[in-house]
Amino acid sequence: MGGGVRALMRRKQVDSERARPAGSSHQLRKELSITQLVAIGVGSTIGAGVYVLVGTVAREHSGPALTLSFLIAGIAAALSAFCYAELASRCPSAGSAYHYSYICVGEGVAWLIGWALILEYTIGGSAVARGIAPNLALFFGGPDSLPWILARHEIPWLDVVVDPCAAFLVFLVTGLLCVGIKESSFVQGVVTVLNCFVMLFVIIAGSYIGFQTGWVGYKVAGGFFPYGVNGMLAGSATVFFAYIGFDSVASTAEEVKNPQRDLPLGIGTALSICCSLYMLVSVVIVGLVPYFAMDPDTPISSAFARHGMHWAMYLVTTGAVLALCSTLMGSILPQPRILMAMARDGLLPSFFCDVHEKTQVPVKSTIVTGICAASLAFFMDVSQLAGMVSVGTLLAFTIVAVSILILRYVPPDQVPLPSSLHASFRLSQENDEEKLRDTLEDEDHEQGASEISDVVESVIDPLIEKQLYASKLDETKRRKTAACSIASVCIGVLVLTTSASATFLPFLVRCFVCAFGGLLLLTGLAVLCWIDQDGGRHSFGHSGGFICPFVPLLPVMCILINTYLLVNLGGGTWMRVGVWLVMGVFVYIFYGRTHSSLTDVVYVPVAQANEIYGSSSGFVA
Repeated sequence: MGGGVRALMRRKQVDSERARPAGSSHQLRKELSITQLVAIGVGSTIGAGVYVLVGTVAREHSGPALTLSFLIAGIAAALSAFCYAELASRCPSAGSAYHYSYICVGEGVAWLIGWALILEYTIGGSAVARGIAPNLALFFGGPDSLPWILARHEIPWLDVVVDPCAAFLVFLVTGLLCVGIKESSFVQGVVTVLNCFVMLFVIIAGSYIGFQTGWVGYKVAGGFFPYGVNGMLAGSATVFFAYIGFDSVASTAEEVKNPQRDLPLGIGTALSICCSLYMLVSVVIVGLVPYFAMDPDTPISSAFARHGMHWAMYLVTTGAVLALCSTLMGSILPQPRILMAMARDGLLPSFFCDVHEKTQVPVKSTIVTGICAASLAFFMDVSQLAGMVSVGTLLAFTIVAVSILILRYVPPDQVPLPSSLHASFRLSQENDEEKLRDTLEDEDHEQGASEISDVVESVIDPLIEKQLYASKLDETKRRKTAACSIASVCIGVLVLTTSASATFLPFLVRCFVCAFGGLLLLTGLAVLCWIDQDGGRHSFGHSGGFICPFVPLLPVMCILINTYLLVNLGGGTWMRVGVWLVMGVFVYIFYGRTHSSLTDVVYVPVAQANEIYGSSSGFVA
């Protein structure tokens, strides 16, 4: 039992040049620059949802205040982006949130995050692929006008509607990703730029019509907040999911030429572009048509059609298809790298961490990902499973924010030493014991020292020892206090958000539980603001990168927002995700726990590890 708990808590070494042997066959090629990272981030984030969300959210929640909903959701997404930016620049290896949580939290949490992300990207890619065929059909005359080989067909005896177009596109994207990261990012960049041009057309042409007609959408009787501020905030919670995708940039960290500079800039620039485009499109469309008259399915096309521009439907549909294709690439790209990272750590078979010698991408993992996503897209209508995508993303966002708190206040003070260096560790221990014996012998032979020297030593040495002991004791106390405060914040957030959403509870009970959760949260936050951050954070991972501002407030806000969204995803979604996570627990128990690369490691203090690595010739510093 104790060994199982220790296995869940073991943490791997932070990235460094010595973390893997030089010349390892599992290295990815460094090809990406800021431009390509921005293309991946924007392409993975701006999907066809923006062409639908503006109508649905404006009609049901925000009204003309839709722009503010996008702004608030963008700010909430930026909280997670700040956390990702620091961890990505400090720990620039494949694996994204799985990798960060393995370093900062522990193997058990990292496994669940990685397992949830596998589900997210598989279902996300399949759902996106299933949405392309209906949009393509509009170019052929209607929903049932696609060529037979691409059209959907129902298999009567199985009651299944297959989608050959979706499967074909998944295989096409899979093949492109196998060619190389440079080539696939170039294609995604071209598709993303074309989609942005379509959105710019919507903004410019729509603004022209708006100035001609007097922006009738802003002159409605209900005012700017027809559903009140609460409606606007509810709209923010809905459109928040339109910002999911920038984390794909972090998954390519190992393939970035200058990760300390380019990853934070790539994440921040991509999110800024997405937020700006979302806000500008919503400003225009809400102004062209009163919110209550919007078509919830095709709000942009119908807005132009109301003003005589029926041909714009084809341009908007082209943008939707391009957005879906770019998002499909962004959904399939991260998963092979997460599988590779988990296989490197021994939690999955080594088959998944093989890197092609020529293209230097994880081809085997990419092919497996493509086959699974194509099979789901071909046989299943995964729209009902779309909520499961949000669980993986929000869990990742939450654990990344927790990792920032751990990094700043209680970074790992011990690192795992691989079995190949155990001999060096034993030799280091023997040398320390020999030095101690020599010191004791020298003290025995110093009987002829002067009486004054004896008095000085008897006065000074105890004082120095006492100061060192007190300093060490204070640091240990600070780490324990910080760890308890982080735990208090997490428990308080969970209690507060769960009780606030538990509408079945009596009002007074909800108020009491909310107050208790809020007290835990505020107490933990206050203590974190009061105590000092750990001095070891400056040497944690690669230095010189982005530093997340406003710690601890910013990560705590990020944890609160993402946990609230997680709690409100619905019971059905959590039941389906729960089945998948239970499957993952069994896989970890029967395979990952025993095959982990940390099974036979010895944990040593950081300073001693540096000495051992420096004296070892097996690793290149």
